[in-house]
Formats: sequence, structure tokens, C-alpha cells
Amino acid sequence: MKTLTVSVVTPDGQVLEDDYEMLSCKAENGELGILPGHIPLVAPLTINAVRLKRNNEEDLVAVNGGFLEVRPDKVTILAESAEKASDIDVDRAERAKERAAQLLESNNPDTDVMRAKLALNRAMNRINVAKN
Repeated sequence: MKTLTVSVVTPDGQVLEDDYEMLSCKAENGELGILPGHIPLVAPLTINAVRLKRNNEEDLVAVNGGFLEVRPDKVTILAESAEKASDIDVDRAERAKERAAQLLESNNPDTDVMRAKLALNRAMNRINVAKN
């Protein structure tokens, strides 16, 4: 079966590079499924999981925003941050989720609500990826 090379890169370095049969992710305009031979595309990504499929198995990567660049034989994800499911510290993510939820519930006028919502979304994404 044909494959495409998927590379996930953050400012801290490369998180993943391997060959997969299919990739699916959530862009700002909706869900994308990418197969080998896909037309060139650039799309902004949301905080969500990237699903990578190969040999009837699925690998997950938690991606926190960034951009997806698609070429017929290669997909590059430039992410603000990203973690493979096996690298996620679930306890740390749970603590981050609790902190963000407490900030949002506090109704403190000094709280940066948008930042707290983003932190909550990132933590929940990491937890979901790690547990699936």
C-alpha cells in the first residue's frame, strides 16, 4: 500500500517522522483526511488529535495549533507544541486541567479568560490522546 511521510515539528524540535497510509486532523475549517497523492494544501490547525493510520493500527499525536502542509508524498505539521500519546504525562495534564478549570470558575476579573480556556483545551486534548 502507498504511504506518505509525516513529519511533526515544534520549536523544540522534531516530534515524529514516519511513513503512514493515512492522516486525519482537524483544521480551522473542519476535519481533513489525507491520503498519498493528495493535492498540495496548507491549513491552520486547531487544538486536537492527529490520527495516523498504518497497517490497521492508529497512532495519535496531541497537537496544539500550528499549520499543516500537504504535498503528494509528504505531510509536515508545524505545531506550537505536540506530543505522541506515549510521551504524555497524564497526571501533569490532569493538574493543568484542574488549574485552568479553577481559574475559569473563580470569576476573578484579573483572570485572562481566553488564556485559561486555551489551557483547558490543551490539557483536555492531551488527556484524550493519552487515554485513547
